[in-house]
Amino acid sequence: MKPVGQRFLMIYSGVLTAVFAVTVLSGFVIPPRSMSLEQLDVQRINVREPDGTLRLVISNADKEPGIIIKGREYPHPNRKVAGMLFYNDEGSENGGLIFGGEKSKEGTKRSYGHLSFDAYEQDQTLAMGSEQDGNSRNASIRFNDYPDYSILEEVQLMDSIKSLPKAEQQAKMKAFFDAHGGPTTRMKLGRNGDNSVALALSDAQGHPRIEMKVAPDGTPSLQMLDGSGKVIGELVPKH
Repeated sequence: MKPVGQRFLMIYSGVLTAVFAVTVLSGFVIPPRSMSLEQLDVQRINVREPDGTLRLVISNADKEPGIIIKGREYPHPNRKVAGMLFYNDEGSENGGLIFGGEKSKEGTKRSYGHLSFDAYEQDQTLAMGSEQDGNSRNASIRFNDYPDYSILEEVQLMDSIKSLPKAEQQAKMKAFFDAHGGPTTRMKLGRNGDNSVALALSDAQGHPRIEMKVAPDGTPSLQMLDGSGKVIGELVPKH
């Protein structure tokens, strides 16, 4: 027979273990429905539907995801920024907001921001952006057309050629867009780096057909062009 003290310690230990197990398991089975905090520091937040479908990611530059299509993630060729990415009902990227900026070691001021809305399984049909690089500043609103194929084909191609020399990669991408078609800017309203502002309207092939502009010196102009870029009509101030 074990001493009374030893039996007591065994029972006490068993009770503590049982209480700990119940506490831990209860935490897994019944998660808190709501939480109120004054401050929360995180590197990334994933917002999901009850079935797990990803709908929104808020992240810093280090934790930003690649390209996600129907819940599967693929490497992004160059995106490494902080911001918010939105996803449609199928868990595919559907637009986003990114931003950043810094002063270089040489003292050059840099800043950028970008908000875009995507077509179904394609890229940006509406994009608004602003960028500063030293004294050069650009800001624009763009409307784009895209062919009716899934961007997944382009993503898979980029992944398959990433180990090739740069020139071969560019040749492969050019051949892809020649065969499948590529993005076409239909309208751009912008403030350009030379301090001019302009509105350009293009045809379905992306050729500018109407250009309204105010030059850096304040001179206004309105031009109409044919498909080759030749001016076929023009309004300019009389001197």
